[in-house]
Amino acid sequence: MKATARAHTNIALIKYWGKRDEQLFLPMNNSISITLDRFYTTTSVTFRDDLQADVFVLDGKELGGDELGKISRFLDLVRRTANYRGFAIVDSLNDVPTAAGFASSASGFAALAAASTKALGFDISNEGLSILARQGSGSASRSIYGGYAEWHKGVRQDGTDSFATQIMPESFWDLSVLSVMVEAKQKKVLSREGMRRTVETSPFYTGWLDSLESDLSSAREAIHTQDFERLGTVLERNAMKMHATTLGAQPPFLYWTGATIDVMQAVQEMRENGILAYFTIDAGPNVKVICQPADEDVVKMRLLQLECVRNIFPCHPGPGIQYLNT
Repeated sequence: MKATARAHTNIALIKYWGKRDEQLFLPMNNSISITLDRFYTTTSVTFRDDLQADVFVLDGKELGGDELGKISRFLDLVRRTANYRGFAIVDSLNDVPTAAGFASSASGFAALAAASTKALGFDISNEGLSILARQGSGSASRSIYGGYAEWHKGVRQDGTDSFATQIMPESFWDLSVLSVMVEAKQKKVLSREGMRRTVETSPFYTGWLDSLESDLSSAREAIHTQDFERLGTVLERNAMKMHATTLGAQPPFLYWTGATIDVMQAVQEMRENGILAYFTIDAGPNVKVICQPADEDVVKMRLLQLECVRNIFPCHPGPGIQYLNT
């Protein structure tokens, strides 16, 4: 019983920041993303009755400890549903520059969800696959789909109404997403801890939540109408608000470095000179710059002139889950 699936990572335009349930990965708010064509994870899952334990191989190296534990706990969800008691070999290849701070958890768990359910013969909808992937990594719920997706926070305690849906496919609107690497070191405050600390202690967090419906509505309409300036304005503002909440946490923390600010200022200067480009930043120092394909080369060239920029990875809207023949 074997299957292989590929999933692409995504970048949030309207951020997910904060959980209402840590165990089920239920978010405090909806989020909207673009699935990226350049970064992906390919995972094969083979269930075998003769295994005594799960085996996890990542990029050719067998892993144990916490990493294997995460995979086994996720597979337990699939096994319980299928009433299957055997173990699996999970062989995963990451085409994601994780050392540069670009998260592979979204593509990793989306690919694992797809391959494991396929291997056991599940007839599962994209909605069901999104719910399953979410329980490995929240943002993985969005990587089930290509193009533009929205992860719905839901209201049920069991998480059965918290899943992603596609807003528009990747072919609908081509945008350039420049992943700008300025730092490769591990961040001091991991995303999970940063979210928890912000939700529990930041007086700015309620303001973040109160403004989200407006941001989500603007982003949806901008995507449907292909209004780049409107989308850029709201995604940049949304990222700034998210990071502002961390400054009010106790103790306060900041994911930006001086290099992060240099890139942000360069993007703003480009806009002042008539080149429409906007930035967004996840829980880390690296910056994603969104522009129109016609401006990609000039934006990339301008950013490479900054001494702090170590590399740039140009991306475009990419596909959803793909099943591969092996």
